[in-house]
Amino acid sequence: MFSSKTIASFNELETLVYDYICKNMDKVIYMRIRDLADETHVSTSTILRFCRKLNCEGFSEFKVRLKLYLNENKQNQVKSGQYALAEFVERSSKGAFKSSIQEAVSLIINCDNVIFTGAGSSGILAEYGARYFSSMGKLSMYVKDPYMPLMANFLHNSTTIAMSVSGETEPTISHINQLKQKGSNIVSITNNPHCTIGKIADVNISYYVTEEWANNANITTQIPVVYILEEMAREVYKLSQSQT
Repeated sequence: MFSSKTIASFNELETLVYDYICKNMDKVIYMRIRDLADETHVSTSTILRFCRKLNCEGFSEFKVRLKLYLNENKQNQVKSGQYALAEFVERSSKGAFKSSIQEAVSLIINCDNVIFTGAGSSGILAEYGARYFSSMGKLSMYVKDPYMPLMANFLHNSTTIAMSVSGETEPTISHINQLKQKGSNIVSITNNPHCTIGKIADVNISYYVTEEWANNANITTQIPVVYILEEMAREVYKLSQSQT
């Protein structure tokens, strides 16, 4: 609700209001503007300026948006891992899913270099993917820092495997955009294809599981991603063996 750009625009008094709201959100949604002014020791004019910086016409609209924000971020009941796995297995049996994996494998088998990239938990899986592919005989590297310089000759005839649950992670988007411009093929692994990373990619593999959140963190299962990585690596290995 409070972007870094908006927070940076607050003056000293508005920062006091922001600090109080962050610590008393459940209370603020039921307060009058005068009550909040008294609690924060600022004028009602300061609070109205604060609301306008959040694109709210007044304090009433701000309270509505704050209540919606609180409802959206309530901790949901975490589902069983078995439920998430069954959900994925059902969808992975469809022909389109297998076809996407085969398309990705056809790019990987003919390339010289494989680069894995991702941020957060996807960055951890990028490291795992690079290690697994290397163990299967396809030397790979992983990049978790989107600003890491890569030599152009290394990108010649390369395939980048980009991972992101939402497909909207800014550092990953920026990174694969640079890699694509330098000639690397892009394979994306996302929860759904209708995302920026999915659109940038030459091949997208989507696993379609229900997203889950807890404590403002995305805890969507990554079991499908591990399966996809291992399945691709095994297919690449089998094809490599048949060509020798």
